[in-house]
Amino acid sequence: MTQLERPADLAAVKEQTTREIEGLREQLLTISRTIHANPELSWKEYQAAALVADTMRAAGFQVEVGAYGVETAVEAVYGDGDLTVIVCAEYDALPGIGHACGHNVICAAGVGAALGLAKVAEQAGLRVVLLGTPAEEHGGGKVSLLEAGAFEQADFSLMVHGMSTAPGMNGDSHSARGMASTAVDRFQVTYTGLTAHAAAVPELGVNASNAAVLALNAFAMLRQQLPKETNLNAFISHGGEATNIIPDRTVVQVELRAYDLGIWRGMKKKVLRCFEAGAVATGCSWEWEPTEHPYAPVVSDDVLAELWDANFAARGRTIDTQLRLGGGSTDMGNVSQVVPAIHPLITFRGAEAAPHNPAFTAVAITPAADEALIDGAVSMAATVLDVALTPELRADFQARKAARPAGATQAKFSA
Repeated sequence: MTQLERPADLAAVKEQTTREIEGLREQLLTISRTIHANPELSWKEYQAAALVADTMRAAGFQVEVGAYGVETAVEAVYGDGDLTVIVCAEYDALPGIGHACGHNVICAAGVGAALGLAKVAEQAGLRVVLLGTPAEEHGGGKVSLLEAGAFEQADFSLMVHGMSTAPGMNGDSHSARGMASTAVDRFQVTYTGLTAHAAAVPELGVNASNAAVLALNAFAMLRQQLPKETNLNAFISHGGEATNIIPDRTVVQVELRAYDLGIWRGMKKKVLRCFEAGAVATGCSWEWEPTEHPYAPVVSDDVLAELWDANFAARGRTIDTQLRLGGGSTDMGNVSQVVPAIHPLITFRGAEAAPHNPAFTAVAITPAADEALIDGAVSMAATVLDVALTPELRADFQARKAARPAGATQAKFSA
């Protein structure tokens, strides 16, 4: 690689990358709008994956669709430097409300950052990997990719996520440390009883629906006994077939969240006892099984976060370093547990729509979202270049990777 040590060289390369990304503005906005207009749910993002793959292939990247055995994952690689960055691009939508989490912007910003970095990859000694990661909303595409070894190659990783302006914000944008995500565990409980005529011989039945109702009452009472800043939700997804048949099968969908991993795991044990109680009281049998990969909390790498904040501020953003937003979860949390990573929020300035609401779907293709997309792409690229072209930072991230045991990024995470 050509080692550029002088600050003027770093500034020049950043400027070159910025010009490249800004020159791609219309292409990137077209990607965002195309994905927004064709929302696809988790694991079914065929059009988005194809669009990303075609874009990266046309730019000279080596592209694989269905990477690591995940059908709608895309891996696009450029360069052969000894420092590997993985830029993550999400593109799944939400059922019924489309891109109400702005993954169209996430994807296009990731594509923009990767394309910009490709232009300077040789002189920066970079190997640029754009990883299209499906099923963030439900499923955990990044977890499947982690387990398959996709992140073994990474020295560090990053992505961005759109967000509306927060009440009480001291500035117009969040810090890279501004998202406090929770761990989340999703599973289903199935009760099995015995059918009987509900009017003629109800005493001969074993009511699986009653087991669920009893368990959910215990579940509700448990809330008072849990630490603050936990969250648990459940609903009956199958409860019977007809009113004159004692139901012999009932299924409950469950979600548990907490910021602290110890609290999260302890809550899981207590919740399972609630469901066991429903079975004991009614005479049903019961079992539980995961429905999705568990998500871990995001751990923001301090070095990357500081670099990001400075680069985002250089785009004319005023960063609120104190405000933290919580409650949500992301499979990028699992990545951040094993690889240095950040998941900064790019604010759609002036937008006040709540995420996961139709109003946010509309905001995600406004000029404010477009501005955030370009700012996010430029800032990600600049952050990568800060690491690549600052010798001590480059050495630090490479040393951290070298110290990581083989297979460390593939470890499974559970409640």
